[in-house]
Amino acid sequence: MGVLLTERRDEVLVLTINRPEVRNALNGEVREALWAALDEAEADAGVKALVITGAGDKAFVAGADIRELKERTPVGHLAATRRLDLKIEGLSKPVVAAVSGYALGGGCELAMACTLRVASENARFGQPEISLGIIPGMGGTQRLSRLCGVGHALRLCLTGDIIDADEAFRIGLANYKVPAGELLAFAVELARNLGKRAPVALRAARDAVLRGADMSLREGLDYEARLFAICLGTEDKAEGMAAFLEKREPRFTGR
Repeated sequence: MGVLLTERRDEVLVLTINRPEVRNALNGEVREALWAALDEAEADAGVKALVITGAGDKAFVAGADIRELKERTPVGHLAATRRLDLKIEGLSKPVVAAVSGYALGGGCELAMACTLRVASENARFGQPEISLGIIPGMGGTQRLSRLCGVGHALRLCLTGDIIDADEAFRIGLANYKVPAGELLAFAVELARNLGKRAPVALRAARDAVLRGADMSLREGLDYEARLFAICLGTEDKAEGMAAFLEKREPRFTGR
C-alpha cells in the first residue's frame, strides 16, 4: 500500500495519510501524493467534497518528517512554490479534516487549511516547532490567530503546548468533537452535507470569511456584497428559492 489511501464514499473522497509507523509524518512523498489526489478530485465532477484523515488512531499527522526537515535550507524553503496548505484551502470543493490522535506542527497546519475540522475525543493539537528551534512554516502562526485569536496563537506557538480535543473545541480550533468510534462516519456525513450545497454560494461564503479576515470591515462588507451579487445571478439561486417555495429539496448544478 502507498503513503496515501483513497476511498470513494458516494460523492465524498476520503484521503488517508498512510504512514502509521511514523505517526503519519509528512514527507515529500506524502505531499506529492496529496497534491496529485487534490488535482484529480478538483477535476472529477463526481467528487463533491473530501475528507482528509490519518491511518490508525494514534495520529492524524504528528508533524513533518524531521529527518527530511533537518536537511531543508533557507533558500530551498523560500524558493518552494507548491504550498500544500494553499492548495487545500483554495480547492473549489469543501475539505473536512478528521483528526484522531496527534495533529502537531505540519499536521495541525494541514488541518487548519481544511474547510472544517472534526476532532475525535482523543485528538491532540499543537505547534511545538519552537522546541526544535524553528517556527510553524505552513500557515500555523497566521491561521491560528484567525481561527482562535492572537492570545491563543501566541501561547501555542511560543510555548509549544499540546492541547486536547476539549480545549481545541473551546477555542475554535476544532469545529466539532465526537467519540473516537464515530469520527470518520461523522466527518464523511459532514462532507456529504457540505457537498450538497450550491457550489458557487459555498465558495463565495468561504472566501468572504477567509479573505475578509485580511480586510478592513468596510472592505470586507464591499467584498461580501460583490459575492452576494454573483450568487444572485446563478441558476442555483433560482433553483434554491424555487425549491424552498415548493417545499422540496433543491437540485443544485453549480451554475
